[in-house]
Amino acid sequence: MRNLHMTDRLWTKLLSIRDGKDALRRKEADPALMLYGPIAAARDGFVIAQVGQSLDGRVATPTGDARDISGPDGLAHLHRCRALVDAVIVGVGTVQNDNPRLSVREVKGPSPTRVIIDCKGELTGHEGLFNDDGAPVIVIQGHDAPATSYRAEVIKLQRGAGGLDPRDILDCLAERGLKRILVEGGARTISRFIDAGLVDRLHVAIAPLIIGSGPCGISLPPIARLCNAHRPQADIYGLGSDVLFDCCLKPQSDLNVRKGQEIRVADDAPASIYANA
Repeated sequence: MRNLHMTDRLWTKLLSIRDGKDALRRKEADPALMLYGPIAAARDGFVIAQVGQSLDGRVATPTGDARDISGPDGLAHLHRCRALVDAVIVGVGTVQNDNPRLSVREVKGPSPTRVIIDCKGELTGHEGLFNDDGAPVIVIQGHDAPATSYRAEVIKLQRGAGGLDPRDILDCLAERGLKRILVEGGARTISRFIDAGLVDRLHVAIAPLIIGSGPCGISLPPIARLCNAHRPQADIYGLGSDVLFDCCLKPQSDLNVRKGQEIRVADDAPASIYANA
């Protein structure tokens, strides 16, 4: 397990890489660069999903209380991820239950565009993120959702029997220049992007906490045998009292074929660090 120690110098470098002012050098094997470098250096079509859960795999209590599962270092990690992406996606349930701001507050850096998947048009427009003068908000709805006035851009997409297609969501965001994406919640939204094969990196932060019951962070279609289970290559990092699994769900070669992934890396770098970017 690698212990993550973020310094001002490293974070400034990562923000410079994000903005295209610096490149990720392969010889720099610092854990912070290994973890965040691929996000910052991605230039097209990179999706990361983040789950914060208890030891027993719960992301909330049965009543929906999900705040403060992750410790301070785990929270700082989440805000770093937000600062390095173009947009953060959450489902309507997360907005209704948690009233999140989805901004960057624990670290220095830009706040991402906030994207809410509201298939049926359940939002009222009075939710906090519509009225906080923060980063832009995009609401993505089914084509048949009722018309409601929001302080946000509203995108209508074709809705099938299973809801909105995650691929269509990523496509419409890419058309707006939003290509580095953090899927932050809730469990159903994250699970749908994983099941569609669209998540490149999955971050699972486990806190030393036992909740005992409540929703799980990931729920995929059932399998009959363990040999059919996902076994991603993972690096493990210490985040204070939390433990982070950085899971590669897509090999780099698959990324290149699937969506023309580009990662800016200086010429002198060890390929081993970036093989799973």
